[in-house]
Amino acid sequence: MLNVIHWNVDPVIFHIGGFGLRWYSLGFLFAFLLGYIILSKYMFKREGVDQKYLDSLLIYIFVAVLAGARLGHCLFYEPGYYLTGEHWIEMFLPFGKNADGWHFTGYEGLASHGAAIGIIIALWLFYRKHRINPVWVVDRLVIIIALGGAFIRLGNLFNSEIYGVETTLPWGIVFERNHETVPKHPTQLYESLSYLLIFIVSFVVYCRKDGKLRPGALFGWWLIALFGARFLIEFVKEEQVAFEKGMALDMGQWLSIPFIVLGVVMCIMAYRGRFNENIFLKKEEKILKPKD
Repeated sequence: MLNVIHWNVDPVIFHIGGFGLRWYSLGFLFAFLLGYIILSKYMFKREGVDQKYLDSLLIYIFVAVLAGARLGHCLFYEPGYYLTGEHWIEMFLPFGKNADGWHFTGYEGLASHGAAIGIIIALWLFYRKHRINPVWVVDRLVIIIALGGAFIRLGNLFNSEIYGVETTLPWGIVFERNHETVPKHPTQLYESLSYLLIFIVSFVVYCRKDGKLRPGALFGWWLIALFGARFLIEFVKEEQVAFEKGMALDMGQWLSIPFIVLGVVMCIMAYRGRFNENIFLKKEEKILKPKD
């Protein structure tokens, strides 16, 4: 078959005993490392915020992403399997049970929408402890989250998962590891490139404004751009679970809509000056400014 890319890359880089390091895991860790460097050197330091707050923030975010992404997949995509007396423990442990007994799964199944919800909860808890304005934090955090999303979707490519429907386009990929025989849309690359572009634009805007952003505006536009891209790409993506078959919009699209709406609301409120501009908020100060 001409003009077709055949893909059969081993998702595991190397094995040490029963442990195998996956490209997906490496991309996940590299995203956190690079994100930490950008936040530390180009944002917190530039704006005079103590490094200790960044260290605390990333602990919150790391836990929120893992827990949120895992629970999001279990509850949004496979509730019938996980919400049972036999399998509910698999939501929290990297082990699964089949006819041969318990086996290591490595938390198979993560959902980006669940990670997003987890991050929102983590930011609120972080604010309650340190009184740092969560709108200020999220305007900067989303920049590196977009970069992290680009690496994670590349990891999905190496795993030969979450790809699209059949295509005749010259960049279609035959995922031979899954015994595919026809080219499919490489939707992992579509999303990865979209997120990379969102990162570049967001970071350039931040640098050009020297960190002096209208509170909430960057976050609002980021939500619209990222989840808007996700919504559109889902049209050429294969169903991830059986119940999506025949649906006009799949689960990923339904979950994206609230985030897009939130982005519109954030933009409206930001351009009306409804968010507090201070980085640190005193106990008597609020995130939202009172209306005139």
